[in-house]
Amino acid sequence: MTTAFDPIDLSGTPLRNRIAMAPMTRSRAGEGGVATDLTAEYYVQRASAGLIVTEGIQPSVVGQGYPDTPGLHSAEQIAAWRKVTDAVHAAGGTIFAQLMHAGRVGHPVLLPDGLINVAPSPIAAEGQVYTAEGLKDFVTPHELTDAEIRATIADFATAARNAIDAGFDGVELHGANGYLIHQFLAPGANHRTDAWGGSPENLIRFAVEVTTAVAEEIGASRTALRISPGNTANGISEPDPEPVYTALAKELAPLDLAYLHIMEVEGVRELTARLRQDFGGTLVLNPHSEGPTGPDALALVEDGTADIITFGALFLANPDLPARLKAGGPYNTPDRATYYGGTEKGYTDYASLPR
Repeated sequence: MTTAFDPIDLSGTPLRNRIAMAPMTRSRAGEGGVATDLTAEYYVQRASAGLIVTEGIQPSVVGQGYPDTPGLHSAEQIAAWRKVTDAVHAAGGTIFAQLMHAGRVGHPVLLPDGLINVAPSPIAAEGQVYTAEGLKDFVTPHELTDAEIRATIADFATAARNAIDAGFDGVELHGANGYLIHQFLAPGANHRTDAWGGSPENLIRFAVEVTTAVAEEIGASRTALRISPGNTANGISEPDPEPVYTALAKELAPLDLAYLHIMEVEGVRELTARLRQDFGGTLVLNPHSEGPTGPDALALVEDGTADIITFGALFLANPDLPARLKAGGPYNTPDRATYYGGTEKGYTDYASLPR
């Protein structure tokens, strides 16, 4: 029987186990959106994961959605991430960069003067975003033109090349949680009547073309996509996700990607199984649970539901999580008050088990 502690070959990249660190925004980048020495320490501490997926990294200036998040669109940012990846590799780890364009999520005060958030349609997200000036309502975004959509796809491909130049083992595209790729997939956010919206085939077009462009740039074996069917985060509405996501999985299958990463919401396990079948490749799963994903999720590898399980808050608070899972605990408790921004407190000061 396969267990989460067994190794797996990820399209030619060997992973020591099937326990992955989920991408988690931490808002601790330095000035200019650069990774810092503290960033490197944070990821090195968690290098015993089979796979680390980084926090969301914006592929372009306008892709930023939150304060103090890192980018991969400047030479300074590439050089800073190289220090992180070198350190993780020296510790025996494997690390993918998650490329996250926030789209309509964010606010112009987070962007250089004159820029406004963009989206498939001029529909504001529901809710507010934290900025240096306090909480602000999401604004009505600029509707991307066809030419701007194609330029955005090129931005993703360039950022993916930058990630490889920075030493990352691969790239995960963030198509979940209400950000730009998800906005194109969701009929509640995408009211377009051209080739980029409407039918399931058109709703998936942006996701497919971004994924294809990145795979052509850096190789399909180093390219992955994260999705969250039915997720209502950031004002997303997907009343009937199955036709869209099954079409997406079937369209992605011939690309032979590194993996498909599903972040589950309640009630979609049957759809997860369908997508696993339609995609045909390695399935990474962040399973739905009441609260943070816990040790019971390991059974989903044993029963074949998924190939790899990602842990978020539990990995945030337990840098040596694979060892703790194998030992049956104990587990540090995540401190939600220190999730975003700040210093090493709640970032690199969680204790590991004594050796």
